[in-house]
Order: sequence, then structure tokens, then C-alpha cells
Amino acid sequence: MSALARQGHRAAAPDSLPRAGADSTLALLREGYRFVSNRCERLGRDAFRTRLMLREVACMRGPDAAAAFYHPGRFTRQGAMPRSALTLLQDRGSVQTLDGTAHRHRKAAFMAMMDEAALARAGRLFSEEWQIAADGWSGRAIVLHEAAADILARTALRWCGIDPQAEDVAARRRELVAMIEGAGSIGPTHLRAQALRQRAERWARRLIGDIRAGRRAADPALPAARLAGHTDTEGARLPETVAAVELLNLLRPIVAVGRYIVFAAHALHVHGGPGGAAGAADRRAFVQEVRRFYPFFPMVGGRALEPFVWRGHRFSAGAWVLLDLYGTNRHPQAWPEPDAFRPERFADWRGDAFAMVPQGGGGFEGGHRCPGEWLTIALTGEAVRLLTQEMRYGVPAQDLTIALDRFPTGPASGFVIAVE
Repeated sequence: MSALARQGHRAAAPDSLPRAGADSTLALLREGYRFVSNRCERLGRDAFRTRLMLREVACMRGPDAAAAFYHPGRFTRQGAMPRSALTLLQDRGSVQTLDGTAHRHRKAAFMAMMDEAALARAGRLFSEEWQIAADGWSGRAIVLHEAAADILARTALRWCGIDPQAEDVAARRRELVAMIEGAGSIGPTHLRAQALRQRAERWARRLIGDIRAGRRAADPALPAARLAGHTDTEGARLPETVAAVELLNLLRPIVAVGRYIVFAAHALHVHGGPGGAAGAADRRAFVQEVRRFYPFFPMVGGRALEPFVWRGHRFSAGAWVLLDLYGTNRHPQAWPEPDAFRPERFADWRGDAFAMVPQGGGGFEGGHRCPGEWLTIALTGEAVRLLTQEMRYGVPAQDLTIALDRFPTGPASGFVIAVE
């Protein structure tokens, strides 16, 4: 354990913040995505202190809190996430666990992979895989959550420069899905996810090793080869284990976009949306409202690298802070009628790094904001186009409730469509 992490176990949340309960672990599990907002609304404040798993923590929400949380150099992710979730979603040595110059250097490599040509290519690959899958859907009932995972797994491999014909795609899809599903669980589901994560890392290490040794041809312009050749700030290639982790950190989030695709289908059914004649701008506004409105990441954690003051409250170095992402996306001061689904709010939206934080906030350059946002928007927008322009389907009676006490969540039925 690092010195900062050890300090964080001793550091107290600001005494001047109101306290909400002695230990709120069970309340968090019971209330889920609404945990922070419930207490903020009750207290009439945007922050409070409590304990989670007996550890002192400050919980915050809203654009002002996000600006404080994402202030450059103020927080580290080290020691801020439960180890069980860290090993499934990021793992040690990944870009999100780095700070300072090392983080900026590694992130620049990911940013370079997300140019307009790469995003357009992702959309084309996704459309191709969707159309291939849809050829077998006619006259059948399809669980969109499952179908999207299959399509996105193949898309992710191809986008990274990995030939699906040479891989066990079903195994890769099971591993990637398990990482996503198991991050917020305990017991057998989590243990299975950890085992599948280890299997996926062994596969990724072999693949990186084969690319480096010339045993596998790889397009040097595509992400798998770029990660295999990436060098750190001192000019050394990444350790094979770290390059493998970063490869999974490209593949897994692409598969996770399936949740937004299902949410988009849910929104089309429940709230209505862009019709077949709608243009790209209308689809983008619709996708942005899906990202704001529906629950994805519940919160993100950090440990203060140095003391700071926010709204008159002093935070000590090592203080553990949780930023409520779901509650920030629905903060009433930032979003009029936050519980209403209104895509038109994004028609002329110019962007806000701290009010719109479904996958984290802050700036792309130099900050921790995920460049995978661009892929999420591109792929979900293409899915909306395919659903509204390229196919006809009905939505049979089913359980479409979205439980807010489950991480991650989605419609209980997985969203079944009856394809004509």
C-alpha cells in the first residue's frame, strides 16, 4: 500500500460538512444510484460526510463539485476504488491509475487513436456487424442486450486490428461482459468475473507478445499494434502485462457501449425519438440525452494529493472523496427538469466538462476525462440510425423496469424486440 493510501485510511473527511449516518454501506447498496442525491436533497447541500465500509468519506455532487474534483493534479485514483472493482475495470498500471506526466503521456496515446477517421471507421465496422447479425433476426424475438454484446465484441476486435476469424470471439465476449457485470457485484458472480478477467489478460499478453515478435501481422496504424509498440516517458516499451491491460481497456469499454444502445432503444420506445428522416444532429442530441438521463457509472472516487478548500470546507491530503456522476447529470441547477427526457436541451449545447459527466468529467487534454466518450457517442448514434432507419420491429410486453440498486443496471428484460 502506498504512503498516500495509508494516509487516506487515517484522513478524515471535512468536519464542517454535515454528517449523514455513522456508516452508510448498507444504505448505498439499498439505494444505489440515488444514494448521494437522496442525502444531498435531504440536507439541502451538495456534499456530506459519512463512512463506507467503516472508512471516512466525503460525497459530493453537481458541476461545482465536479470542477473541484477534476482540478488538475488535485486527486489520484490510487487507493480510491475497491480493489475488486479496480482489477476488473482498469487494473494496476493502466492509464487511469497514473498521475502527472506519466498519465498525460499515456493518455496522449489513447487520444491519438480517437481521431475522426478512427471514429468513422468504428461506426462502419459496427454497422457491418449489425447488418450481418440482423440478417438472421427476421421473424425472431431478440434480446438486444445480448445481441449488442456480440456485435460490439466483434466490432471492438476489428477496430483494434485483431481478426475475429483468428479468435474465439464468444470467449472474448464472455470475458469482457463478465468484467462489466461483475464490477458491482459480490460472491460467485464477482469471482467468476475475476477468473475470466485473468483468462482475458493471458490472451492479451500472448497477442501483444506475438505482435512484438512478428508472429502475428498487425496494422501499425491500429490500436493493438500501437499499444504493442508504445513507449513510456523514458522511451521503454510498456511491460507486456501493462500493454495487455491497456488493450483490454479498449475492448471492454466498446462492449460496454451496449448498455447505452439498450438505453437508447428503451428511450425510443418509452419517450419517442428521432424518426427515420432525422439527421445526424438530431441523433447526436438524442444520444447525449440518453447519456445524461440513464444510469451508467454511479460515482467515481479519488484521494486528495494535497489539502484544498471547497466552499469553505477544508479537505486534508489523503481524504477519500466520491463524486456522484449520476446525481451530477441530474443536478437541478445545471439541468432544468432533470427527471424529464428532453433531447432538445442538447440542440445548441456547447459542452460542459463538469455538468455532463456520465463517463467522468474534466478536460480531455491533461485530465482524466475518458476519450472513449467519442466512441460511445459514435456507436450509439449509429445504433439509433439502424434501429430507426434500417429495420422494423415491435416491442412485446416485458419488464422494462430499470433497477437503481444494481451496478451496472439496465432494463430487467434486456430489452426484447420482435423483428419483422
